[in-house]
Amino acid sequence: MGVTSAWSISAHDDSFIGTLAPRLLPLIAAERDEPFVRERWDRWQREPLPDFRTWWRPFGLSDAREADALHSFHELTASGEHVQKMYDGLSPEDDFCLLTHVWDLVTGREDLFVSVQSKEFALRSFFHAIGPDRAALLPGWCGNFLLTSAEVRQTLPVIERALGFSPEERAAAEDQDWLDYSDNEESVLHGPLRMWRQAAADGRGLCGVSVIVY
Repeated sequence: MGVTSAWSISAHDDSFIGTLAPRLLPLIAAERDEPFVRERWDRWQREPLPDFRTWWRPFGLSDAREADALHSFHELTASGEHVQKMYDGLSPEDDFCLLTHVWDLVTGREDLFVSVQSKEFALRSFFHAIGPDRAALLPGWCGNFLLTSAEVRQTLPVIERALGFSPEERAAAEDQDWLDYSDNEESVLHGPLRMWRQAAADGRGLCGVSVIVY
């Protein structure tokens, strides 16, 4: 049985970012500090994966090292157990839930990017499409971050470098993004940069979270 995942980036006023900070920032730090997670990240930095169409062959991957690298990347880009608590519930004593206490409070369509995927993780396709060098420029950890309005403005030039593409670079990135989009659905190669630019212009902070929703 597969999973359904969601990667979201939502814009909020600094006062709301402040209420999220003691809940989300320790979870992101715990995720980043997991030894196996760091090893997977370092491996992907050293060994970017080839064209995704070569990953699976009729009788499986022929190279054991390639198969191990792919498994490592899949584990890296899946929802981690710490940040997952933002959706599942932080503790029996805390009724906070990402769905009702963050996503449901976003009223403007321009204030939210979300990619919901069945049997897949949007972050995985995004990371593969942009590659490890660009991914290393992103704040937070593996799609999870919490930024004040000042931090959004400070990081925007870096995000422009990470997610700004020449026509040729965009074509290459889009070729490696295997997600299917409906006519009105925003791609992972467009939504994050739009959110940064919009939040910087509006003086708002950003919350990014990658989780399994069911």
